[in-house]
Amino acid sequence: MASILPADPTLEEIRAALAPLIAENAAFDGFGEAALADAAARVGVDIDVARLAFPGGARDMVDAWFAGIDAAMEQRWPADKLAALKIRERITTLVEARITLVAPYRESLRRALALLALPTNAPHAARLGWRAADHMWRLAGDTATDYNHYSKRAILGAVYGSTMAVFLNDESENFAETRAFLARRIDRVMRFESWKHRRAARSAERPSLARFVGRLRYPGR
Repeated sequence: MASILPADPTLEEIRAALAPLIAENAAFDGFGEAALADAAARVGVDIDVARLAFPGGARDMVDAWFAGIDAAMEQRWPADKLAALKIRERITTLVEARITLVAPYRESLRRALALLALPTNAPHAARLGWRAADHMWRLAGDTATDYNHYSKRAILGAVYGSTMAVFLNDESENFAETRAFLARRIDRVMRFESWKHRRAARSAERPSLARFVGRLRYPGR
């Protein structure tokens, strides 16, 4: 496993190499010292250096694992490959890609989410959820800079979170129940987005009192 790392790796490279191995062990040992020590031994990294790569302890281990999932998702579905799909299909595809990536580590995911659910980790959990939603929307080609930028990510974050909750207890073949749940949630989001666009279009067509008063003051404009 030593070949995973270059001869003189940075802490970031060490963190990226160790994170998936820690996740493998976390199903049994949790995101803690035992999982870290085993991963470090497998990669050939001194345990003290490994600890430096995760100064925040378990929380940083989960963070690094989720960042690796983001990277793997993008590798499987880069923006140019997604561009051939409709927007609904892009988002569905990206969420399903994440399900596929974490499927072998469901118990580790359960432990990670339980850790993030602790009150002291709430801000960190919110940041990681936002990061995942933002990454998916950017890959899907979203370029919104107004309030839609925030609303889209907040909505997708909620959809993703609820989908993962279903996934953790889904015993159906190929997680069919999770995929059906996701499809229903995405459908609701798309209908809401369609309603927003129609509402915005109607608002633009309505007479504006401010414009009317402006014309009275400046009739030539």
